[in-house]
Amino acid sequence: MAVSERTLTLREARETAERLLANLGAVILGKEEEQRLAVMALMCRGHLLIEDVPGVGKTMLARSIARSIGGSFRRIQFTPDLLPADITGVSVYNQRDGAFEYREGPIVAQVVLADEINRASPKTQAALLEAMEERQVTVDGVPHPMPEPFIVMATQNPIEYEGTFPLPETELDRFIARLHLGYPDKEREIQMLEAQRYAHPIDLLEPVVDERGLAALQDAVRRVHVSDDVKEYIVAVAEATRNHPSLYLGASPRGSLALFRLAQAKAVLDDREHALPDDVKALAYPALGHRVILGSAARIQGATAAEAIAEALEQTPVPGSLPAA
Repeated sequence: MAVSERTLTLREARETAERLLANLGAVILGKEEEQRLAVMALMCRGHLLIEDVPGVGKTMLARSIARSIGGSFRRIQFTPDLLPADITGVSVYNQRDGAFEYREGPIVAQVVLADEINRASPKTQAALLEAMEERQVTVDGVPHPMPEPFIVMATQNPIEYEGTFPLPETELDRFIARLHLGYPDKEREIQMLEAQRYAHPIDLLEPVVDERGLAALQDAVRRVHVSDDVKEYIVAVAEATRNHPSLYLGASPRGSLALFRLAQAKAVLDDREHALPDDVKALAYPALGHRVILGSAARIQGATAAEAIAEALEQTPVPGSLPAA
């Protein structure tokens, strides 16, 4: 049953989020933490970057989210010859009316899968920036709003694959989180084969929340209490990345806000009315890992962003903890 438009209690919000997770779990076997992160991004009105090899369920995850909210779904296959207008749409002159009319591009959908985003040129990738941040596209000087809800789920091949372009830092900063699905374990892969013996489980998915209910869920997330100590902890972690010797570029203030929002969403999923420092620690890498840039010397030495963020967490005092002896 879809949730109607009204103010949700935090418990009702958690129950709604659990229904979304149950739908995803019917299609994506295993990967519970990754599914939770995807739902948290949706709860925060954020966009999601999925970095992984082909065939591990990235498209199914996006389609499952679209079906679960009863939303429109479009997939954009990014290729080197893709142009910005192929994403945003164009203005076409209508001879009968004597005026230009907007013909929307595939970006105008509630759930957009930007597949293999790093195979397109940076100029084409930049066409997503306005849609992701402002929730509109401007064509020939005329703004066109995106539908609500609106979430971009972009997939990215590992950087060592041939024919890829690195994503601009400004674009990476627009994704609230990055996740890796990875290969399933042996048992889950066998279950997948059996589950798809006659049909794909996604064909049986029904919406569990409508647009109004999702908006109410997103509003409930923003009501989660975040104490001043936890806010200071979030900012301190971000500052630690900016001062880390291995990092050429640390997390932006937008990264701090992403970590703040995700901590609120995790509190809802954990049936709490307040965020904890442990939420911040658990979500630091998904929220900040794609926003930081390693220095050249650190890359040569084999350092990773995950290690740098882990060290930043270790160096940052946790609110309420006792100082080391």
